[in-house]
Amino acid sequence: MENKENLIITPKTKISQVLNTYPQLEEVLIEYVPTFEKLKNPVLRKTIAKITTLQQASAIGNVKVEDLINRLRQEIGQDLYSDSIDIGYNIKKPQWFSEELIVTEFNAKDMLAKGEHPVNQVIADLNSMDNGKIYKLITPFLPAPLIDKATSLKVQHWVEKIAEDDFNIYFLK
Repeated sequence: MENKENLIITPKTKISQVLNTYPQLEEVLIEYVPTFEKLKNPVLRKTIAKITTLQQASAIGNVKVEDLINRLRQEIGQDLYSDSIDIGYNIKKPQWFSEELIVTEFNAKDMLAKGEHPVNQVIADLNSMDNGKIYKLITPFLPAPLIDKATSLKVQHWVEKIAEDDFNIYFLK
């Protein structure tokens, strides 16, 4: 368990850190963003919560990171957070997108339902692709940690929200 005096909730704080230190915040998270109900699944709790930051979680839940941080901080008596942060996920169809450039499509819904994370599969697939080609990933939520990893490898992305639990993420290598 984290030390309560040392854990200041910030956008970079992992969900698992928050919940291990302040278990009472689980209900606050779920109330604030109903998508977080999935955290009650022990498998997802062990996998997704360990790698997902609150900044990424706010993008997944489509809420402002400052609002989420401040709601959690208010609950435990920490000072309010005031930094304004650009989440940085491209949700506008980019000029580089063309259906003809899609060379690989991967539906990660089954993998995620089993509590497995597709990051290794997707990064391996991206690494084996030719430059200028597009990879299509289908997921039930915004896979913020995976997008961040791909972006760190200089891969561009576009997030297309089809429905509340249906996303297409296109990666341009």
